[in-house]
Amino acid sequence: MILFPNCKINLGLHILRKRNDGFHDLETVFYPVPLSDALEIIAADNIDKTSFTTSGLPIDGIEENICVKAYNLLKKKFPIPPVKIHLHKAIPIGAGLGGGSADGAFTLLLLNKKFNLDMAEEKLIQYALQLGSDCPFFIKNKVCYATQRGELMKQIHLDLSPYKIALINPGIKINTALAFSQIHPKENRTSILEIIDQPIDQWKTKLVNDFETPIFKQHPPIKQIKEELYKNGAVYASMSGSGSSVFGLFEKSTTPVLDLPDRYFIQWIT
Repeated sequence: MILFPNCKINLGLHILRKRNDGFHDLETVFYPVPLSDALEIIAADNIDKTSFTTSGLPIDGIEENICVKAYNLLKKKFPIPPVKIHLHKAIPIGAGLGGGSADGAFTLLLLNKKFNLDMAEEKLIQYALQLGSDCPFFIKNKVCYATQRGELMKQIHLDLSPYKIALINPGIKINTALAFSQIHPKENRTSILEIIDQPIDQWKTKLVNDFETPIFKQHPPIKQIKEELYKNGAVYASMSGSGSSVFGLFEKSTTPVLDLPDRYFIQWIT
C-alpha cells in the first residue's frame, strides 16, 4: 500500500506565549502543497522485525526516523505484525515544509487503513501529536487555522489556486530549538485569521512569521531569497515554519526569472 505525504506552507506564524510544559502556544494557517514524498508499507513475511529503507534525498538517523517511531507507537497498542517500510524522500529535510511530520502522520494513516485499526480522525490526531507538533495537521491535510501547539485546528476556506507558488530551499539547516529560544512571544495582536481574510496584496505588511527576525539575522541568504521573490513580482512571500524554506505567491500570468544559486532547491507549484 502506497501513500504520498505532501508538504505544507505556513501563512503567518505567531508565537503567542511559552507554556508551563516547555512548548509554545502559536497561531498559524497551514496550507497543504502538492510536493510529496512516497511512502510504501508491505507485510514483512517470514521476518520478526520491521525494516525501514529509503531512497531519494539522503536521510540521517534512519533508526530514529519518524516513520519507525509512528509504527512503534501503534505497535504498543495494536497487534500489528512486522512490516517493510520504504520512504522515497523528495521534500527537503529540515526545511520548514513539514516533510518529516507528513511522513510520520501518513505512516499512522497507512497503518490504520492497512490493518483495519478503525481509528477515528481525533484518535489519529492524538497519536500524531506524540510524534510532533506539526503532525496532527497532516491527519486532516486541509487548509486549517491552527492554535495551541498546532493541534487545535479549524478548517477554513482559502484558495490559492489562482496563484503559482515558488518553493525555495537554500539547504541551510535550522536549529528549531535555538530559533524558539530567540523568539519574544507576543499576545494581543491582530489574529492571522483576520489578516488572511483581507486581500492578498495587503498581506505583505501584515502577515508575518515571527521566526523571520532571528533567522534572517543568523542566515542573511534566507532573507535574500524573500527579497528576490518580491523583486520579481511576488504578491506575497514568507519563510515557512522555522525555515529555511521561503515561498512566494505569483500571478499565473507572470514569468519570474529568479537570480538564485544553482544549488538551491527550487520548485514551482502551478
